[in-house]
Amino acid sequence: MEIERKFLIKENAFDLEKYDYVELQQAYISTSPVIRVRKKATYKVNISATADDNTSQKSNGTTEYILTVKSKGMLSRQEFELSLEEADYLNLLKKADGNIITKRRYIIPLENELTLELDYFKDLFQGLVMGEIEFHTEEEANKYNLPDFIIREVTYDKRYHNSNMSTMPHTEISDLIVLSH
Repeated sequence: MEIERKFLIKENAFDLEKYDYVELQQAYISTSPVIRVRKKATYKVNISATADDNTSQKSNGTTEYILTVKSKGMLSRQEFELSLEEADYLNLLKKADGNIITKRRYIIPLENELTLELDYFKDLFQGLVMGEIEFHTEEEANKYNLPDFIIREVTYDKRYHNSNMSTMPHTEISDLIVLSH
């Protein structure tokens, strides 16, 4: 079960050089039910802090290919993932309809063992900054107090679900980006 809330995030709320990130490319084979393929390249940030030097270096991690099926739902829904080989991913990518979504996702630890997955969208969705926080229970999600780096919540706004974004015409994408600020 995936239980998550989605938010529009202030663009410069974090010093991003300190955080690990993943480069994501995802496309949708179907939006009802949601069937997604994703390429996920992980990068680790190594911070060396000495008296004379405080630098961060990026190390290339792994690249994964994933097929995901999601049930209907806004706050919570079933999610199933299956690993793919690169060749299978590329073959399925050709069968995808609509917009391919690319983004850089920063992994930011929060209080109470929560994590913000902060997405800086690229290409068609350049300028959109959105975050997700996953919770263990719906009760925990509903009790969560919004930090000041959040512009507004979009959990129940279907326009901000990636599966819906994949089917948006370009004029609606521009409007969505403008509305997000």
